[in-house]
Amino acid sequence: MRGKLLQVALITMFVLASGSATWAGSVEAQAVFDQLKSLAGTWQGHYEGEGEEAEAEAEAAGQAVHEIQVSAAGTVVMETMGPGSDHEMINMYHLDGDDLLLTHYCAGGNQPQMRLNRDSSTSKTLVFDFVGGTNLDPAVDGHIHAAKIQIVDSDRLESVWFGYAGGEQVGVMTFHLARAD
Repeated sequence: MRGKLLQVALITMFVLASGSATWAGSVEAQAVFDQLKSLAGTWQGHYEGEGEEAEAEAEAAGQAVHEIQVSAAGTVVMETMGPGSDHEMINMYHLDGDDLLLTHYCAGGNQPQMRLNRDSSTSKTLVFDFVGGTNLDPAVDGHIHAAKIQIVDSDRLESVWFGYAGGEQVGVMTFHLARAD
């Protein structure tokens, strides 16, 4: 028993001394960020929605276009959803230490922020969870609360956005995209 306690104490000290731990199955934020950089270009496809508002937006908009570019000397990935449209939105991805953050600049005027969930993500499925935001009360206001990017291959991806209002999920918008350039 004493030997096991010593082993647990040594492992705990190692983890605390290193400042972080990478558990089996978790992804590294830097590797995911580099992967996002490789998506730079124009993407086209269609989208579909679940929930009354999402279905109306999808029906009105038709084709989806996303432009992804690397900016700020390689420290930011900027994704423009619907460039030039009335519903244009921007997603900014950047590293914050060992975390990868996503800020969604919504056409609704709020800016929810999400963090890569490294334990739920894989090299092909990136999961982002809500951590806060500006111009919104997450218990009341409508906002994007989570996102999932499924990288099918180097030329195809699915981007899923989860809308919340009143503290509960009210819609899902899925973008089915293929590389256009």
